[in-house]
Amino acid sequence: MDLDIYQVDSFTNEAFKGNPAGVCITKDGLSEQLMLLIAEEMAVSETAFLSLDDMKLRWFTPKAEVKLCGHGTLATAHVLKERGQLNKGDSVHFETLSGTLTANINESTIELDFPSPVINFDVIPPTELLKFLGIEKDNIISFGNFDSKVFIEIDSEKALLNLQPNFDALKQITGRGVLITTRSTDERLDFISRYFAPWVGVNEDPVTGSAHCALTIYWSEKLNKLKLKGFQASSRGGYIDTELQPNGRIKLIGSAITVIKGIMQVPVV
Repeated sequence: MDLDIYQVDSFTNEAFKGNPAGVCITKDGLSEQLMLLIAEEMAVSETAFLSLDDMKLRWFTPKAEVKLCGHGTLATAHVLKERGQLNKGDSVHFETLSGTLTANINESTIELDFPSPVINFDVIPPTELLKFLGIEKDNIISFGNFDSKVFIEIDSEKALLNLQPNFDALKQITGRGVLITTRSTDERLDFISRYFAPWVGVNEDPVTGSAHCALTIYWSEKLNKLKLKGFQASSRGGYIDTELQPNGRIKLIGSAITVIKGIMQVPVV
């Protein structure tokens, strides 16, 4: 079976920056086993699978399915636009494990409408987790969790940039993902962040759209702003404009660029 396959760099205007996502669009849905095999072969943080007959969108890391993926959703909408299936001014609705997600197509950007997570700060930081992340307890401003992931604000941009987690050790303890953030020293930005998820096969995610939903909730309240600008400080790096909407949902705004188009020859599984 031949499948059209794409690799798209999301949340960037430059090739080889932002977060690469695989995109596979088919008329009918593929089996879960086949989607996981394709995601392993693509070997990027997430590969998005869209079935056009029911507009179901699913995302897989090389190890597991995830409930929400911002850069994969952006990449999928971008590919639909490039294929001529969406145009400027159009909206598309994807059916996902996180409910209906909408992408609005602009001239050079795509706006994603995402749900708002609840961050629980009534949590005691686990000593082993902080040790393996390389974070001192005294440097923590806030510690919580959301959607089975850890949320941490620390007090230093330099410390955030210098983090070198022990991923082998982290994989030996229970976890799903860790989002770490701090105020930006760049006056053009509101915050910066990094995201680690070795438990699902992604040591450091280049740019995490879904994490920016939690970041928007957190920094909007802290800075008393509805519109925010964030930078995810991975080696590739990526920028996301976000907005807390009146209905409480999150708007993520970004661009994307296709770097690979091809045909994948796969067995029927």
